[in-house]
Amino acid sequence: MTTAPPSTDAHRNTPQGTSVSPTARQVWTRTRGILLALLVLLAAGAAIAVIRSGADHGRLDPRSADRSGSRAVAELLNDRGVSTRVVTTLAAARAAAGPDTTLLVASPDLLTTPQQRGLHEAIRDSGGRTLLVAPGTPSLDTLAPGVRADAAPSFDSTLAPDCTLPAARRAGPADTGGLRYTTDDTRADLCYPSDGLATLVVLPAREDDTGTTRPGDTVLLGAPDILYNDRLDDEGNASLALQLLGSRPHLVWYLPSLSDDSATDAGDRSFFDLIPRGWLWATLQLLLAAALAALWRARRFGPLVPEKLPVAIRASETTEGRARLYRRTDARDRAAAALRSTTRTRLAPLVGVPPARAHTPEVLIPALAARPHGDGPALHTLLFGPAPGDDAALIALADRLDALESEVRRP
Repeated sequence: MTTAPPSTDAHRNTPQGTSVSPTARQVWTRTRGILLALLVLLAAGAAIAVIRSGADHGRLDPRSADRSGSRAVAELLNDRGVSTRVVTTLAAARAAAGPDTTLLVASPDLLTTPQQRGLHEAIRDSGGRTLLVAPGTPSLDTLAPGVRADAAPSFDSTLAPDCTLPAARRAGPADTGGLRYTTDDTRADLCYPSDGLATLVVLPAREDDTGTTRPGDTVLLGAPDILYNDRLDDEGNASLALQLLGSRPHLVWYLPSLSDDSATDAGDRSFFDLIPRGWLWATLQLLLAAALAALWRARRFGPLVPEKLPVAIRASETTEGRARLYRRTDARDRAAAALRSTTRTRLAPLVGVPPARAHTPEVLIPALAARPHGDGPALHTLLFGPAPGDDAALIALADRLDALESEVRRP
């Protein structure tokens, strides 16, 4: 009696807990390491976000009394008759620019290129003072043409004025150490140098198209320390801050915000230009962690090694399992190939064909056709033909192969 073909049990339902359908416990065992790693990453990210949000809360905000806020200098300016107004949009900052106004830009590098151009157009002919806090290369080319930022910041916090600017000479040493600048403008005041490069630069107004020079200037401050609440009473920080910000009766404090509609205009910048550098490094670290996790979870790196099973598995169970896999993936071609190969292997010895030539049509088909009721073309189609088109054809093929083997075995 021949072994039942794999497809005869195709209509049975897959039982629970087999290798085809793992149990919930098996799924949990396999994935708990990855889930634990993801939870650790999420917890670390949340902790870092909380810590950073607490540290940056109210930074350079004249309404904030935090250590990194600037409420103290705003209160001192108010006592001296200088009004302070906070704006968070480019339109408000441009509208406020004027000869009796000092415009402080807290984070000029956060402005997009179109925003920088719009701000420069407003302050170029305003006649007032513009103070840029720690501007870097991304904003200097537009907001302060001709000024270059040194790649290495100053490691000295407190520096001496060493210049003729009256405000700096009256203030004395101050905590201006940070970004350092150079310029080819011989009219600029270069103060508080560190290794020969200035950390405070005052640029006079340039001539307009008609050759007229309007009153006004641009101040580049290498570090925001003199504006912080907890640093205002150190050295000459308070004196320098009040003189730089109190030269006009009105102070407009511009805090760039992502909610500003003008910030959504990225100009000609690509998608990767809009991604902060920190996120790029974080993505690379996550990719490295994923690669290490894949190497850690890899089960084998070489060829499979046969092992003895701890329990004996009946051949019928193996046949049923393979049949279910074939049926699930509609692999009728593989099932038919398995049925035909097994039949050819069993028929070859019965008709005097060596096992090594059992799968050669030119040898096997003539040997079978020589027997009574043998039809060469029909046998070739049956044993070497195309794959069946549906399950019914597959079942019919299995029945015909079984009938052929029974006919050959009959005396």
